[in-house]
Amino acid sequence: MKLSKGSYESEISKAITHWEKDFLGRGSVSVKTDIVRDMIIVNLQGILTPAEYAVCETKDGMLTIKNTRSVLVESGIEELKGIVLTITGEKVKSFHTDISTRTGERVMVFKLFNDLEKNITK
Repeated sequence: MKLSKGSYESEISKAITHWEKDFLGRGSVSVKTDIVRDMIIVNLQGILTPAEYAVCETKDGMLTIKNTRSVLVESGIEELKGIVLTITGEKVKSFHTDISTRTGERVMVFKLFNDLEKNITK
C-alpha cells in the first residue's frame, strides 16, 4: 500500500529529526517537508545554538558557522540519502543545502531521479 503525500512528508521529517539528534547531537525546533515533483524540500527551523548566533555577528564568524555546519551535514549525506531511499523507494540524484545565520533555518533539497509527487497518492 502506498502512503499519502502527507504521510511521506511526515515520515521524512521524523526520520531527519531522528538523524539530527543521533548524528549532530541535537535536533532542530521544527521540521517541515514538502514533496514537489522530483524534489524533497526539507525546512528545518531553530538549528543554531545561542553561541553560534553570537559568533555569527561578524562576517568571518558567519562564514565559519556556515562552513562548519555544511561540512557536518555533508559528512552524513549517505545516511540522509538512505533515509530518503528507505521511505520513498527513490534514489537521490543530488543534494543541496544552505543555512541562514540570521534566522537559524536550514533548507535541504533532495533532487530525485524520478517524479515522486506524480507517483504517490495525493
